[in-house]
Amino acid sequence: MATPAADVHPVLRRASAPPAAVDLLAKARQGLDEAAQLTVPNERYATAHLAALRTAAAVLAARARPEPVRPRRRPRIRSAWELLPELAPELAEWSALFAAGAARRARAEAGIADAASTRDADDLIRAAGMFLRLVERMLALPPTLPQPRTEQPDAG
Repeated sequence: MATPAADVHPVLRRASAPPAAVDLLAKARQGLDEAAQLTVPNERYATAHLAALRTAAAVLAARARPEPVRPRRRPRIRSAWELLPELAPELAEWSALFAAGAARRARAEAGIADAASTRDADDLIRAAGMFLRLVERMLALPPTLPQPRTEQPDAG
């Protein structure tokens, strides 16, 4: 005799990410694609770091809940890298990695010469790409394949 359906525990499916998170991940993917095509290390580094920040923001958009309103004191502003380990402890090491690069990103955006080397930029692009793919899987989104590079015709 078959067991009644009441005895079967349903397997909960992960809900897909909210639209804001999906949009942030798409922008992160575009940013990584852009970073890979840039030639100046400072620009590549800053653009890749911004893509990682958008990826973290997608996690926050998917998991964060509004804090109760406290009329007396305004809470101090905290970075995404501080909030991420609280909402997604499994991403704490990624958060530490990108938080460590925030000052270098600020120097790169300020145009300080040699703020980031070619190797720094390459390493960050790779790390941000892995972080993005991990978050896409975590938020139950199908991974996006990189777009093929299009060669620009010579203007000669």
